Amino acid sequence: MTDTLILTPQQIIRKKAAGEPIQPDDSEMIQSHTIVVLVENSIGAFIRVINMFSARGFNIDSVTVGVTEDPTVSRMNIVTTGNSRIISQVLRQLSRLVDTIEVIDLTDTDYVERELCLLKVCYNRDSRSEILDVNEIFRGKVVDITSKTMTFELRGPSKKIEAFIDMMASHKIVEVARSGRVAMQRDS
Repeated sequence: MTDTLILTPQQIIRKKAAGEPIQPDDSEMIQSHTIVVLVENSIGAFIRVINMFSARGFNIDSVTVGVTEDPTVSRMNIVTTGNSRIISQVLRQLSRLVDTIEVIDLTDTDYVERELCLLKVCYNRDSRSEILDVNEIFRGKVVDITSKTMTFELRGPSKKIEAFIDMMASHKIVEVARSGRVAMQRDS
């Protein structure tokens, strides 16, 4: 006898809409995707993209926006998670928006990504050298120092930023500000 669940048609529809596997052995892989969207640099273009995510219940992990080399075009770097069905739906919906020029999923390509992080941590005489050693290992920069706190600037891939934050967690982190990912496809 197999371990299949008997679901009603309504349960199946809900699971499909949520991108969940229908049976326990249906393991659709949910993964993080980095998507670049080139849009017309016009009033409301950004909000239309954000509203599309919100209206359909898609989550945005990170978003950065800036003008490109062409002042009439803005580049949005969006990081979102989902299985292949959800991501293909996101890509189709983004392509249909009025201001969209191009949509590129960088996830399965060779690309460079960077993020900026500012992290403020408390220190004392005993922990100061250890904190500075960790900062040096990650090639960070001290951008502000007071008698109680140090603020570091760190640039690099998101995994490097996350590892730095994890290493500083044993000290009292006061504040963290992250820019979000900026990504660009490499030339072949």
